[in-house]
Amino acid sequence: MSEGTMQRRAERDQGVQRAKRLHRVLVCAAAVPVMLIAAGCSSDSGSGGDSASSGSDSGKGADSGASASASAAPTVQAAAYKSLPESCGVLSSKTLKSLVPEAAKAGKKGTSEAGTRGSCSWSSLDNNGVKGSQFRWLNVSLLRFESDTSRGTGEAQAQKYYAQQIQDAQSVAGAKNAKSQAVSGTGDAATLVRYDLKKKEGAFKQQTVVTRVENVVVTVDYNGAGLAGDKAPSADTLAKLAEKAAKEAVAAVSAANGEGTANPAPSASGSKAPSKSASPSPSASKSATKSASPSKSAAKSG
Repeated sequence: MSEGTMQRRAERDQGVQRAKRLHRVLVCAAAVPVMLIAAGCSSDSGSGGDSASSGSDSGKGADSGASASASAAPTVQAAAYKSLPESCGVLSSKTLKSLVPEAAKAGKKGTSEAGTRGSCSWSSLDNNGVKGSQFRWLNVSLLRFESDTSRGTGEAQAQKYYAQQIQDAQSVAGAKNAKSQAVSGTGDAATLVRYDLKKKEGAFKQQTVVTRVENVVVTVDYNGAGLAGDKAPSADTLAKLAEKAAKEAVAAVSAANGEGTANPAPSASGSKAPSKSASPSPSASKSATKSASPSKSAAKSG
């Protein structure tokens, strides 16, 4: 074999070797992106799974939040008493005869709203000519509060109004010898406020009994005076009669709501079976501000 032939064969073999090495390099180079792409796909797939899972969890969280929000909707216990008796019918004719003996059988009905508020008054003048006269004036007012999510339970509203009525009765302008005392056996709470009030017609003895029974407030205003030289009535006698009227009015409220007792025991929350649904209504609260204070009415009487 000639030297030239051997040289060409060696060059050919070297070329073949270089070609094989280049092929391997290209194959390896091509394999790297595939691996990276595979890894990237795998990573994206995992990320997508996490995203889906996160979205699912987020959806569940939103649903949970909505449920929690729905369950957290404000509620209030329903008022125990849902109705009121007719204001001019809360006292028996016998009781009226003892308090206002010369009054007309039918009292004078004041501003009222069925089932929410009402009032009735009676005036009695026993004229004895030159011997003087005996005057009596009686007013009974009823106010019922409905439970409301913004104002609270009917009972809580009634408690607040009860305290307000007592304060009004204690702060009448010109009142003298004012006294206040608790009255037992009448509703859930009752207070008697009594004082003397001098007017141009004579000296009046005022008795105001404020009573709360559940979500209803009953106010009895009763006063008397001896006119044209007649002697003033006994304040203690008037007070007993006012308390009697208050008890009877409370009994009428209880009866109007299906109860036969005039003296329900003081109730804990929910002691009386409430109605099935509380119908939030601001009407009672609005009517409280519209109605004149009985104590102020009493100051104007006579």
